[in-house]
Amino acid sequence: MPNFVGAEAAADKLRQLEEWKKAKVVFVNPDSPQRKVRENALKDGKILIMASPRLKRGFILIDPAKVRGKERFASTIRGAFQFRVETQEFPKPDLIVEGSVAVDLHGHRLGKGHGYGDVEIKILESKFGEIPVATTVHDMQVVENVPFEEKDKKVSLIITPTRVIRVAPQLQKI
Repeated sequence: MPNFVGAEAAADKLRQLEEWKKAKVVFVNPDSPQRKVRENALKDGKILIMASPRLKRGFILIDPAKVRGKERFASTIRGAFQFRVETQEFPKPDLIVEGSVAVDLHGHRLGKGHGYGDVEIKILESKFGEIPVATTVHDMQVVENVPFEEKDKKVSLIITPTRVIRVAPQLQKI
């Protein structure tokens, strides 16, 4: 995902939402614009689940109790591999946070084009059922229309450095 000016502000805005505050377990994609989201999760005492890059090594679980004072490093890919907890099973995420190249007000998101974000969401939802999906993006990445296919998973929350957009439930079904 493209990193953007304001990625940390968007991460901090997400942190203020009730969905974030209530979450005990969060799944966050491994891309650089969401690094601060991962750091915030660990600082806030949330179990962090992330996909290994390109899902080559499955999912990584990081226990916030084991990284006290090292949350910033643990939120990087290198740090995640160093601090990961070896496990075959992990708890249900209360919130999924994905990056996007572009997103529209209907909740359609465009990833990098390889489908990893949609695969990550499908794996989690096939195991645990429906989970709210958020994306942190720059305001310029919120566009009028994003191409969408039936298999694509929509987001319910769009967080930018300046605003929070809640996708209306009826638009999530379109």
